[in-house]
Amino acid sequence: MKLYLIIIITGLIILFLGLVFYFQSQSIVGPVESFMYSNPDWSINGFIIISIGLSLVLIGFFILIRYKNSSI
Repeated sequence: MKLYLIIIITGLIILFLGLVFYFQSQSIVGPVESFMYSNPDWSINGFIIISIGLSLVLIGFFILIRYKNSSI
């Protein structure tokens, strides 16, 4: 498996989890019993996790573009 594909998939999973954490902190998804539900601290944590996931996705695409251009 290509390294860029692993990085992109990992980034997408982390991005998705960050979105879930953020939406739970905003009372959009999740059970009411969850410690993240309506907890503003998890909004910040969700944004940080989303940023990490998005960074990994962008790094993966950058590696993909560099790899494709070097193959020419």
